Amino acid sequence: MVEIYPLTESDRTDWEVLARSFNAFFKTKVSADSYAQTWRRLLDDAEIRGITARLDGKMVGIAHYLFHPSVWSTGRCYLADLFVDPEVRRQGVATAMIEWVARDAEEHGAARLYWNTLDTAAARALYDKIASFEGHIVYSYSGAAGDESFSGEAGEHGVA
Repeated sequence: MVEIYPLTESDRTDWEVLARSFNAFFKTKVSADSYAQTWRRLLDDAEIRGITARLDGKMVGIAHYLFHPSVWSTGRCYLADLFVDPEVRRQGVATAMIEWVARDAEEHGAARLYWNTLDTAAARALYDKIASFEGHIVYSYSGAAGDESFSGEAGEHGVA
């Protein structure tokens, strides 16, 4: 059975293993300082949250999400990162994490939960079952001169 919990201080080492796997999947380089800063934000920031999924006591999945205002509704919840250990995929872990985030979003008045992913992601088979693809395409602006420093934070490429 999949168990989902908010991240706690004792999860740091296991979380980083999965976070590094997530960033490796997207071929994103993240500094040790960025892992440390992200970890602190996940534990200390009321708007940015992290959860872990466990099977038989072992951490096998992580998800990071945040709440933000919306122009046309009461607020939204963005599932920024979702990663499940490849060895346990297709066992309901991702579904359980998405359902957890959806309940948290509803409890906090977010009228919509959304995420993005690669158009070639195998996970789209699941996403197509539990959510609706609305045809949106995501663009990432990198500044007028293609300035790499403006292109956004690591990890904000969607869910694996």
